[in-house]
Amino acid sequence: MKRAAGREGRWEGRLPSDGGQLRGDVHVQIADRPEQGLRIRVDRMAEQTRRLGPLHDAPRVHDLDVLAEPGRNAKIITAGDTTDSLYIVINGRLKVLMSDEQGREVILSILGPGEYFGEMGLLDDRPRSASVVTLEACELLTISKTDFKRSLAENFELSLMVMRGLVKRLREADQKIGSLALMDVYGRVARLLLEMAEDIDGEKVVVKKLSKQDIAKMIGASREMVSRVMKDLQISGAIAMRGRSIVLRDNILLAQ
Repeated sequence: MKRAAGREGRWEGRLPSDGGQLRGDVHVQIADRPEQGLRIRVDRMAEQTRRLGPLHDAPRVHDLDVLAEPGRNAKIITAGDTTDSLYIVINGRLKVLMSDEQGREVILSILGPGEYFGEMGLLDDRPRSASVVTLEACELLTISKTDFKRSLAENFELSLMVMRGLVKRLREADQKIGSLALMDVYGRVARLLLEMAEDIDGEKVVVKKLSKQDIAKMIGASREMVSRVMKDLQISGAIAMRGRSIVLRDNILLAQ
């Protein structure tokens, strides 16, 4: 990969296509965003593209903007902004949230590597419906609105993948509405932990746990109530702390 002449910091080249990942010639445009403390990591692009997950077969993706490691609590998009691109998470975690004029927030979802966001406004040509903020240092790629729509028109599998993603989010929204209406805080905390858990050596483990404040914003409860529930779950043996991880026991299902 070589650097082209010019002040823009534009890099041109071909990313490896082994593993069925992004194929064809691409141009990597370095994002000049010093206010967010971004550091460019172009030398790792080839390795990172193997982790694009559901978008790995998108054809003719011509321009990718590298947003390398925006710091924690960096706002990537803001509700109400004009929608001009799709974002793909390479590394790190982000939260999708809505807030009111008083500063109160509700977290709609947590995104990690291989996931994407920003597609809704690209499909209906409306402003961003929610804000997205980093929970930790992240590395992101973007696909422009023009390239995204062209890819949808040319690739049915990609269009189907986007539709499935939207249906998945709708189902998650239905489940969250049902939890708020039908479950107490204990049940909502238990369900969230189960959704976040990974299977590791036969155990369900929450590896990257959220702060109690963020959990509260996700389930519609106070931080104090979440702290009380977490303590009770630990005392009852439903969860166990292991360093920064949370190990879930079988009896956590009873909390639901």
